[in-house]
Amino acid sequence: MKEQINHRGQHPESAPDARIYPASRLSVAPMMDWTDRLCRLFHRQFTRRALLYTEMVTAAAVVHGDRVRLLGFDPAEKPLALQLGGASPGDLATATGVAREMGFDEVNLNVGCPSDRVQSGCFGAALMKTPELVADCLAAMIEAAGPVPVTVKCRIGVDEQEPEAVLPAFLAMVERTGVRHVAVHARKAWLQGLSPKQNREIPPLDHGLVVRMKAAFPGLTLSINGGIADLDTACGFLDRGLDGVMIGRAAYHSPALLGAVDRRVFGEAVADVSGEAAVLAMLPWIEAELSRGTSLHAIVRHMLGAFQGRPGARAWRRLLSEEAHRPGAGPDLVERALARIQPEAEAA
Repeated sequence: MKEQINHRGQHPESAPDARIYPASRLSVAPMMDWTDRLCRLFHRQFTRRALLYTEMVTAAAVVHGDRVRLLGFDPAEKPLALQLGGASPGDLATATGVAREMGFDEVNLNVGCPSDRVQSGCFGAALMKTPELVADCLAAMIEAAGPVPVTVKCRIGVDEQEPEAVLPAFLAMVERTGVRHVAVHARKAWLQGLSPKQNREIPPLDHGLVVRMKAAFPGLTLSINGGIADLDTACGFLDRGLDGVMIGRAAYHSPALLGAVDRRVFGEAVADVSGEAAVLAMLPWIEAELSRGTSLHAIVRHMLGAFQGRPGARAWRRLLSEEAHRPGAGPDLVERALARIQPEAEAA
């Protein structure tokens, strides 16, 4: 078993080759309160190749806080990107330097989150209104990043902005900074009147606009995000010329869809990873985490959707939800819950 938390970053021998991990051909979106290191470890059991993202971490927190607690990861999670939130070029540069030192494979600037928290700090999606400031932030990050790629995740616009005009201008600005990869959430964000949850659902998707942007900016690596629920849809966007697809809530609620990513998206001659195989692969990690004082609930809350749509999935979720918080709960509970799942061959 590898050491669970990487305090200094990647081991030199574990550094990924850029040719092996093409930038974000398939990635799991950064999601607040969800894509913590325990979630990422579980997702990694399904796919060796997909790019995983941290939750958004504010640059100020990295500058002033406990960096190991905020950014610690295990090399097994790689390839791994850090998403930063902020609007201070200085703080973002410092945080990017820390990310470089710790061994992240990418540093991403959040220009898409519409929550009240980021609005009050005038960053996240609010930055779509101040492209000049975004340019300053990216320039500072690039200087601090060295060989580590700096990327952007944005919306197609905010509030009353017209996406057909705003997004091309924004992408042109990003390209001038030297950034080469942008992930676009194909919805506007309404900073007033809609909650973060509503901003993920109510503004209409405009996937076509993002596809057109790839034709308009052939020098950019463009990934599409928003409303992508399965690999068929993801592969369809790749077939239409986009460079990458970022899957969010679908990957969290039905993580088994990631089990076919290495074969279908990256073309590897490997067998798909089943939910059962991923859960069994997690057992040693669960034992190690429990020995460090992590609660079982904190781990298995990310695993509840492993068998979404399969016979026994409800019993799996119920047993873990009801008993994982109890003192002494451990891997045996996960194994008991796993026994509730009907094998796929029998289900067919």
